Parts: sequence; C-alpha cells; structure tokens
Amino acid sequence: MDDPKLQKIAISGPTLASIIQRFHSSNGDVDGVLFGHVTDITASDLQDDDGPDASSSRSDSPILVATITSFFCSGTINSFYDSVGRLDLNALRRFLGDRGPGRSFIGWFVGRRRTPLRPSMRESLVTASLSNKALNLVPPDDPLSSSLNFPPCVFIVFSTPFSDRLIHTHEHRAFQFRRSAGVFEPKSVDVINIGPAFRGHYSAFSPSSPFPWLSCGSSHSEDKRSDSLNQVKRIAKEQQGLDLCAEGFEIGRLSSLMGSEAANYTSELEGLYTKMLAKLDGLAHLVEQSSARVFEQENRNVKLRLKVMTFFVVSASGGSSIEAEYCRPFSDSSLYDSAFCLSLAFCWLWSKIKHQG
Repeated sequence: MDDPKLQKIAISGPTLASIIQRFHSSNGDVDGVLFGHVTDITASDLQDDDGPDASSSRSDSPILVATITSFFCSGTINSFYDSVGRLDLNALRRFLGDRGPGRSFIGWFVGRRRTPLRPSMRESLVTASLSNKALNLVPPDDPLSSSLNFPPCVFIVFSTPFSDRLIHTHEHRAFQFRRSAGVFEPKSVDVINIGPAFRGHYSAFSPSSPFPWLSCGSSHSEDKRSDSLNQVKRIAKEQQGLDLCAEGFEIGRLSSLMGSEAANYTSELEGLYTKMLAKLDGLAHLVEQSSARVFEQENRNVKLRLKVMTFFVVSASGGSSIEAEYCRPFSDSSLYDSAFCLSLAFCWLWSKIKHQG
C-alpha cells in the first residue's frame, strides 16, 4: 500500500521563529526533531445534483495536514546519526523522551549555512531510515510511534543566502519523503497566525462571563469634587505665577490668547503687554530706591568708622588733635578708605612710641 500523501505542512509562527533563532545563534550547522500531529481534513464537495459528473469529481483519498507544534534542537550536527546516515536509536529516544503528551514524532530538520535548499545524500538516508524503522522496529507504545500510523517523513531544510547582506535572511523549504518511490516531494508551508488570512480568528471573540456590576455613583461624585478642588488649586497657582509677570491680568483672559482665535483678541494681548511693562517699571523703581538706601548706609558707616579712629588717635597722642592734618573730605573709594585707616594707625603707633620715650 502506498504511503499517505500530505496536502500541506502547517507550523505556528512562534515555533518557526524559535527554530530560526536557534539556528542563527548557533556556532555552526544544527539539526533536530519535529513534533506535532497529522490530521485528516474531510473535504465537503456536496452539490445539488447527483449526476455522474458530480460523483466522478469526488475523491476517496484523505486530505492530510501535518501540523508542527514543537521541536528539539540539538545545537550541533550528526546528533542522532553518523556520517553515513545510520541512526542512533538510543540518542533519538533521549530526544523524544521529554516531548510532552499529545506530540508525535513527525519528522526532523537541519540548518546549514550557504547551501542549496535540497536534501543531501546523507539526509536522504537518515529520512529513509526514520520512515522505515520508526514503524517497523518500534512497538506502538514507544515514543517513536506517531499519530494516524504516519511515519516521520517530514523534512525541513533551513539555510542562509550565499552572499552577505545587511539584513539577516533565512530561507526554508519543506519536503515529504515518499517511501514507495524513495523521493522527496516539496510541500507548501502554512505559517499559522501570520498574514491577513488569520485576522478572522480574532474578530469572533466573545467573553465567557460578563463583567460584574459595580456601584460607582458615589465614587464618581467624590472624584468630581476632588477634580474640581484640584482644578481650583491649579488655577490659583497659575494665577500667582502670572501675577509675577503681569499683575491684575486674570488667568481666564490668558486662555483666550491661545489657539486659532488669538488674532481676534488684539486688545487683550495689548493689555497683557501693558501690565507686564508696568510690572517691570515698578521693579526698576524698587531696585533704584534700594540702591540709594544702600549707598546712604555705606556713607554713614564710613563716617562712623572715621570718627572712631580719630577718637583713638587723639586719645593716644595725649590730647593733640591730628584731625585737621589727616582728616580729608569723604570719598566713597574703598582703596582711599583703606589707606586712610592705615595712616591713622601709623600715627597712633608713632604717638604711642613718642609718649613712652
């Protein structure tokens, strides 16, 4: 009996991406095994008339689809076979031991860089050995058995382009090994959850249970009160900041100066500038008055210091006044002030020495 023929091979998007990532991150060529299931899709080709043409168009052969759900990558090459294609069943059983329930062994894959997307002689021998020994030499309860009495005849080749490119590109091609003819038949790969054809899977979503009823009336009123209070505080803070630039100009008038309708409020803009200029003029007068008061206070301090030093000098000289000789008109120069103080100190020291002598 001829082995069953696959219509196509399906693989999920995350599984395909994981295989490519393991192949890309490896140091060299890799191989691994593929797990999944084979399903029989019954074609519905019923017609209104049951004429001879309609009956002849129906086919009794099943439509099989191999779906890849997971994989195991060895990270190297020749992991469960040798260089001439002989299988190592012990190593293969270790790979298949932890695959999980409901996952049958349906084939294997190989990833090699800068090589053609076709099976080599060694890969052909490995695939032929898997198709024969997996069903004939292994009991049904062994991990090597597969669903629907289907041999592990799926083979996928991954490769990279021959020339270096700025964008990483990975190519793949899937085959089914036909034991009866001993040849590989190329099969189309249907990537699930990728492309516009699968958008309809998400449009028919309906919740399994409704949302519970929540009494939110009181909380909504409290939220509104808190929002209004926060808004009042924010407006007051913004008004304080605006008063620093233009005192007496309300924050509500400022909002009308923004947006596309600002051209209709020329008078408001002129009023804002007038308030700002008045504020700047007041600040200038305040700075001028403060500077004048500071200047007057410095003059008083210098005169007071002069009187104190004169008193000490007169006292040290025995009552003789040197104010007429050393006291000069007041000057605001700090350099002259320092020299004058040094002169007074020298006179005091000289009179002290003369008095002791």
